Parts: sequence; C-alpha cells; structure tokens
Amino acid sequence: MSERKEKRELFSEQEKSGSKKFIPVIVVLVAVIAAGGWFLFGAQSVGGPEVVSAGQDGKIHFTTADFNDGGAKYYRYNGTSGPINFFLVKSNDGVVRSAFDTCDVCYKALKGYRQEGNEMVCNNCDMRFRTDKINVVKGGCNPAPLKRQMVGDKIVICLLYTSDAADDRRGVCVSVGA
Repeated sequence: MSERKEKRELFSEQEKSGSKKFIPVIVVLVAVIAAGGWFLFGAQSVGGPEVVSAGQDGKIHFTTADFNDGGAKYYRYNGTSGPINFFLVKSNDGVVRSAFDTCDVCYKALKGYRQEGNEMVCNNCDMRFRTDKINVVKGGCNPAPLKRQMVGDKIVICLLYTSDAADDRRGVCVSVGA
C-alpha cells in the first residue's frame, strides 16, 4: 500500500472513532434537558393549558358536552396581575367541577395537578383527591375551589377580576363556554 493510502486510512479511522464518542454525549444531554423540563413544568403542561379570555359580558363560557369524557381540561386566563390557571373535570357523579390549578399549600411550586383516573394528584406533593370532592372539600392541598354556575348546557365561571383591584382575584366575572 502506498504511503498516501496509509495516511488516508489512518485519518478516516480517527474521524470515525471520534464521532462515535460524541453520540452518547448528545443522547445524555437530550435526556437531561427532557427530564429537567418534566420536573420544572410538570406532566400536564406538555401541551400547556388552553388560553381563554372573557367575552363582552366579562365571562368565559364552556359547554357541558366538552367534559363528557371525564378528562380534566386545563385553562389559563391572563389577568392583569398575571396568568391564572384552572381546570374543569366531570366527576364520576356526573357533575362538572372547577378549581384553580393550585392549592393553599403547594401554590408556590407552580406545578398544579394531573389526573389519574377519578383522582386529581398534586404534582408537587403527590397527594390524591377524588374528583367528586372538588368544590366540596376545601383547604390544605385540596384543589382550590373555583365557583361555577350551570346556565342551560353552559358552565359559567366567575373568577372575579378587575383591572383596578390590588389583588387580581376580585372584580370581573368570567364564564366558561361559548
């Protein structure tokens, strides 16, 4: 073999071995980033909450049929003091229930809840709460109740926000469904 061919083979072998070492580093880096995102933002935020806004009447409206599958639906209302996350879920007793996606204990973690069967589970402390007890049991790590009204086949939620209130949880009434 000529000297030129020997050098060519030597350099092409070195390139192949170097690139093989780089692949596991990339795989580990991607895994670390994915795991970090999962822990920072929680499982339910993969798709993110649906952003809703109040209509002319100051309400957000949802139809009850949207919740017939029993799956929790997550929403975000962008209030003047920042976003407010909440969810609605139809419990096994047939009632559509609503709560802020937070609790009195873990709210600072900003992780909210995920649904597992007929339970909502806190993404911060893993406490479990039956969906048929939402809006019934209050305080602690229970989902913070969000008042709602049934108006025909619509669900109307009053988040009560005003732009001039010091606390953005007072004022304008918000309904769900249109």
